[in-house]
Amino acid sequence: MSLLPLIFTAGWASGINAYAVVLLFGLFGVTGLSDEVPEGLQRTDVLIAAGVLFLIEAVADKVPYLDTFWDTLHTVVRPAAGAVVAALIAGSDDSLSQLAAAAVGGTTALVSHLVKAGLRMAINTSPEPASNIVTSAVEDLAVAGVITLAIFHPVAAALVAGLLLLTGLVLIMLLASRIRRYRRRRRERRAGRVPAVGADGNRP
Repeated sequence: MSLLPLIFTAGWASGINAYAVVLLFGLFGVTGLSDEVPEGLQRTDVLIAAGVLFLIEAVADKVPYLDTFWDTLHTVVRPAAGAVVAALIAGSDDSLSQLAAAAVGGTTALVSHLVKAGLRMAINTSPEPASNIVTSAVEDLAVAGVITLAIFHPVAAALVAGLLLLTGLVLIMLLASRIRRYRRRRRERRAGRVPAVGADGNRP
């Protein structure tokens, strides 16, 4: 059970940026800064693939509307990555079954991913590139900071991840109307009935 804080944190971070999680864990293991990192995450091919995909996501995640499309593509990828990373972590210790770890990591990653995707929809109701760039940069820094903290202080990192997840859920509830507006506009675009842009630059 001592691995649960690390698994929960890895799940939360995977829901935000799964490639960054794999890359960071792998680098911490390869450099010898942590003995908790499974061998599977330290493989050279895994690190190269995670690095390339991280760079692609770093660009896609900062472009209005493309970020939401990217999130949609990763609705399965991020929870699956969270489950796999959690199972690998549990595999290095007999205190927690890999199945239970995968369930915790995958579920946490799914909730975290849905929060991220919802917040991006709210931001894209008035899509200025600056807001997406700032939001993406904050997310990347949060993932890097919390994962680094988890390596050395897993319980503290889990508390921070839990607080961030709770904050995200609250924001989703507060921004529910903007999220619905974004989804409505997307349906209208697909149907070819996008409302005209007004003189003020906003859609009605």
